Amino acid sequence: MITPSKPVIGVLALQGDFEAHQKMLSEKLGVSAPEVRTSADLQYVDALILPGGESTTIAKLLERSGLDESIRMRAQEGMPIYGTCAGMILLAKNIDGRPDQPTLGLMDITVARNAFGRQIDSFESDIPLQWGCNEQDQTVRGVFIRAPYVVSVSTEVKILGRYQDKIVAVKQGALLATAFHPELTDDTRIHRLFLSTVIVKNLQI
Repeated sequence: MITPSKPVIGVLALQGDFEAHQKMLSEKLGVSAPEVRTSADLQYVDALILPGGESTTIAKLLERSGLDESIRMRAQEGMPIYGTCAGMILLAKNIDGRPDQPTLGLMDITVARNAFGRQIDSFESDIPLQWGCNEQDQTVRGVFIRAPYVVSVSTEVKILGRYQDKIVAVKQGALLATAFHPELTDDTRIHRLFLSTVIVKNLQI
């Protein structure tokens, strides 16, 4: 692993908008963001981003490659993971109305898939986020594309933000998830929040 000042943030690259995350990390934040396609790739990263895409397809590809078990093992060891949209679904332990939906089962949340409608119903909105106990809400632009939302959380999960009355951003330990796509905007703050988790984790090693 590399020094805490220069973390390597892997981006799952089986399907979905992984290139947008890579561009955000490498071009705007100066962070190495290699593609992760195999368990071997996962060994060389400090953290992982699960991008948007088709959650069922990504889950099946994870199972087929055995990468799902490798991610679970790294998560148990404390590796930070950030999931956007489909990535939020993959992190969830439960999917509302879809007990057959394969997931990584890492976050104590129940998620409703495609809860805001179809692709044609995609939208943008300002989302107030509460990032810390002593911080005021900070508004970010949320891009919602066939987005899920969180139906329920355990006491271990911190709710960071809502759209109207729907939970759209959560954090549990080193795990972060948003229903929207910050990588499709010019705002780097959420990725910086995730990076801060990675750096703190590295300092503890």
